[in-house]
Amino acid sequence: MSNSIINIKPLGFPWETQDPFLFCAFHKDDYPKGDGKLGPAASLDGRNMGSDFGGKDGFSMYHGQTVPGFPSHPHRGFETITIAEKGMVDHSDSLGAAGRFGDGDVQWMTAGKGVQHSEMFPLLKEEEGNPLVLFQIWLNLPRKGKMVEPHFAMLWNEAIPVYDNGNGTFVKVVSGKLGDIDFDSPAPDSWAANPYNEVAVWVITMEPGAEWTLPLASDQANRALYYYEGAGLAIDGQSVNANSTIQTRANKETTLVNGNTESKLLLLQGRPIGEPVAQYGPFVMNTNMEIQQAMMDYQQTQFGGWPWPSHDHTHGKERGRFALHADGREEIK
Repeated sequence: MSNSIINIKPLGFPWETQDPFLFCAFHKDDYPKGDGKLGPAASLDGRNMGSDFGGKDGFSMYHGQTVPGFPSHPHRGFETITIAEKGMVDHSDSLGAAGRFGDGDVQWMTAGKGVQHSEMFPLLKEEEGNPLVLFQIWLNLPRKGKMVEPHFAMLWNEAIPVYDNGNGTFVKVVSGKLGDIDFDSPAPDSWAANPYNEVAVWVITMEPGAEWTLPLASDQANRALYYYEGAGLAIDGQSVNANSTIQTRANKETTLVNGNTESKLLLLQGRPIGEPVAQYGPFVMNTNMEIQQAMMDYQQTQFGGWPWPSHDHTHGKERGRFALHADGREEIK
């Protein structure tokens, strides 16, 4: 191995990440035509409905019963970065915020002291399939940020900068600095909001034959590449199979040389928070006592309750991309 590659592992589910990240859930579903009610026009027989992660016929319903997705559930103590590369997501939360986003949009949500939200995948197209490609990255919050006020932000695809290296590599910069692009977190209490923490979230597309050498970061930063689509990629001269995690030294040059098909990777980088992590399902704190407190708080307050008519709330067939913020401000795309 070269001196930049630390190790190479096969991708699992969810993807294993390093501090300051907690994990990345990658969803790639070939949903069929919609049934006119935002669900699949296909039989759901043979599925473990309510907890369908099996990928039968190329897609999963997850915790959805009629529309695929994740009905209302709580979070505390971390952030979610949801990159919807293909397909649509309907968001609703206990703060009264809502949105429909997809086809390249990114939602950045700070759970902080506590929020409920739902993430449903409406199948809007009734004459063709509804493919979904989605990353949900869990980014930890430091101790001082665990109990901040929740925050919700949308990064619309049209506004997310893309770096072009001039040699067939295109990098969508969700967060971080790359070339002339400096795009920090839109969430004020995020670990990514401080440039010192060197947080980078990049979606990399390499055309056939493309080459790119990653920019250097400090030796304090953790860096990993997730090669999720393609074939024929070499990293520092070493052939790498698709569906692999490649952990590298951020302060050493790492050169990617693509083969004869398009390749796609996700890069996650950041200085570690370096604090104890106590996690129980949707709660991520520093101690088990804090986890117990989070569970009690949720039982008592429901983190503000659920203001929507159903726990798998969707936004109808005709609605386009939009974001409704808790303060009543609305963005329509």
